[in-house]
Amino acid sequence: MNDRDGSGLLPPGMNDILPPEAAFETATVNRLLRVFRSHGYAQVKPPLVEFEQSLLDGAGAAMTHQTFRLMDPMSHAMLGLRADMTLQVARIATTRLAHEPRPLRLCYAGQVLQVSGSQMRSEHQIGQAGVELIGSARARADAEVIALAHEALAAIGVEGLSVDLNIPTLVPAITRALGLGEDEGREMRAALDRKDAGAIAAFGNGASDLLARLIKLAGPADGALEALGTLTLPPEAASACAGLAETVALLRTISPDIRLTVDPVENRGFEYHTGVSFVLFALGARGELGRGGRYLEGGPGVPNGAEPATGFTLFMDTVIGALPEARMPERVFVPLEAGVAAIARLQGEGWITVAGLEPVTDATAEAARLGCTHVFTGGKAVAVTSA
Repeated sequence: MNDRDGSGLLPPGMNDILPPEAAFETATVNRLLRVFRSHGYAQVKPPLVEFEQSLLDGAGAAMTHQTFRLMDPMSHAMLGLRADMTLQVARIATTRLAHEPRPLRLCYAGQVLQVSGSQMRSEHQIGQAGVELIGSARARADAEVIALAHEALAAIGVEGLSVDLNIPTLVPAITRALGLGEDEGREMRAALDRKDAGAIAAFGNGASDLLARLIKLAGPADGALEALGTLTLPPEAASACAGLAETVALLRTISPDIRLTVDPVENRGFEYHTGVSFVLFALGARGELGRGGRYLEGGPGVPNGAEPATGFTLFMDTVIGALPEARMPERVFVPLEAGVAAIARLQGEGWITVAGLEPVTDATAEAARLGCTHVFTGGKAVAVTSA
């Protein structure tokens, strides 16, 4: 690279988004927000930087390892650059909007910065868009946000959608009921994340057979739920399964076309979730389009120190990748002599205009040079044909 002053270099995991992709992403986010708002979700805009203490408090501790930190040069307090917007929105709900009636519906969109990427997503800066429904513990709230995520993605043109439902509290409930120690439970959790049947069989303690059966249940929701119903589970685990079954039944009523699968032992990425959770996929898309689920968030004025919440976050890089390639919008070159009245008329008709700044002898050639699809000539926009 011939960049002697290094001004074109960016840190690893950071990228410029150029035309037409930048405008396409902005338009896509705006379309998503319109769908969210149409269901009563009011938009909020959290700050990019917060005091570390508030950003990583409570459930936010799960994002500690992904958070960039810096010192405020004025107060010398430690600040954190947000790595996720979900918990920021929950903070707003339980502080600034604590007086608002529940359930409270909020939506958001913005950029986050994460310390490390993943195998599927190497970028450090990621665009997010999502919703939070705060103050209801009912299964209907879970079904609402899952159906809304599906509707919003379908509305912007994502095809082949599927929702993978998870119960991150299920395995911990089983290990507690069996009296497994913390270290043993952590090892079992890691084996389940790897779907390592051999390692699970080595545990014994009455858990191996049950957990091995749970691994094999992953698949279409109806079959998985039917199989879950045949297992003898500890009361807490059985209750978690019943909650999932109720949510699926509601989804069949609200949005019968949703393709649902269940993975009862999946837990990765659901560190602070406390109930039905989910991941969004699409055929041909590389990685997750988004994820969400139920969690608890506390704050001033919240009864008993916490209130139930559920929601989802969409990852805009993956969402954009699941859509047809962005096309350069049609632009019309308007020669200098055409005047401002012509520009105003064309813009009123919906055109993107590129005004000439000096006289040219060949307006069509100038339109082609500037990447315009049309040129204003003879009182109308005429397509520029390639030679």
